[in-house]
Amino acid sequence: MFNYKYLGREHLEGFDNYKYMAIDTSPLSVYVMHPFWNKVVEFVPKWVAPNVLTFGGFLLIVLNFLLLSYYDYDYYAASTTLNETVTESPLNGHVEVIPQSLWYAIGVFLFLAYTLDGIDGKQARRTQTSGPLGELFDHGLDSYTVFFIPACLYSIFGRSDYSIPPIRIYYVMWNLLLNFYISHWEKYNTGVLFLPWGYDFSMWASTAFFLWTGVKGTGFYKRFIFASYTLANAFEVLIYATGVVTNLPVALYNIYKSYKLRTGKMRSPTEALRPLWSFLTVFMVCSVWVHKSTVLPDYDLRAMFLLCGTLFSNVACRLIVSQMSNQRCDAINWLLWPLTGCAVSSMMFPHLELPAFYLITALSVAAHVHYGSCVVRQMCDHFRISCFYIKQRSD
Repeated sequence: MFNYKYLGREHLEGFDNYKYMAIDTSPLSVYVMHPFWNKVVEFVPKWVAPNVLTFGGFLLIVLNFLLLSYYDYDYYAASTTLNETVTESPLNGHVEVIPQSLWYAIGVFLFLAYTLDGIDGKQARRTQTSGPLGELFDHGLDSYTVFFIPACLYSIFGRSDYSIPPIRIYYVMWNLLLNFYISHWEKYNTGVLFLPWGYDFSMWASTAFFLWTGVKGTGFYKRFIFASYTLANAFEVLIYATGVVTNLPVALYNIYKSYKLRTGKMRSPTEALRPLWSFLTVFMVCSVWVHKSTVLPDYDLRAMFLLCGTLFSNVACRLIVSQMSNQRCDAINWLLWPLTGCAVSSMMFPHLELPAFYLITALSVAAHVHYGSCVVRQMCDHFRISCFYIKQRSD
């Protein structure tokens, strides 16, 4: 079932010649986090495989999403008022449906996941197990993690009068997905991964948001900053300001410089732009469907997050495979065709919209899990290593 060969001979030969190149100039990362991670990794036994740390951090993020889904699946918990069912003591006319202690756990889990993601590479160097598989596994899971965090943060504001409507949080999420994609598109053309400053600051800010919500509750955010602008509006503006608005110009400049100095891949303009089409086409079909729909995303916003996040991760993973193996990236992701079919059929036959929506969501998750599992297994076979186990010399 998981023996399908997604990688061709050219991909595997490209991975054989791959050399990791990254530049991290974030002051928070360089002067705070890396010294911290260097100390933390010393407590990890050397028999623990780096990918175990990577996967453990990913599972903590998924756990946060599942916990909030249990208490606040429809994102209405933060909008509960005194005239509704009271589950805890009221605060300024607001009722806390989500236990405030849960916010502490979510904040701690997020910071642990951030730490595990920071030390996995250091553990690989400690155990002399660095290689293409570890980087691909790390970045592949990161591409899936991107949507989970804003999906959790939205529970803080919910669908209240002091929040932003679902359609706007939908675009906030796509802004974050694009921000991640830009960094790897940049590497596809320059050969160097320029780590964006926003990542470390966003992880710290998100952790602080969750912990502060544990202290004050979601009722704290039901206020205006000035005029009709709320804290949720400020959060929305901050995401855009620290995302594409700052990352895209830097990425374009780095690509331009690589062409000017002839240090990059020196692809033609059409080939350089090629990876963007798979992202843009999936985004456009999803957005048209959302705007034309009579039930999405209002009916099941969490499933909409899952669908978009999964489609994006599959597109991003294929880009990461292409840039690491130095192969041509796909212009169109094959999941675009069933996605388009479901979107068109739902618009033509509205009574089939929900079945079509859940069908493409289930298909996307299954296809992406299959792709990731097969690629990891194929690389393990090629390099004669194990994903979650460090082989001893005697092995």
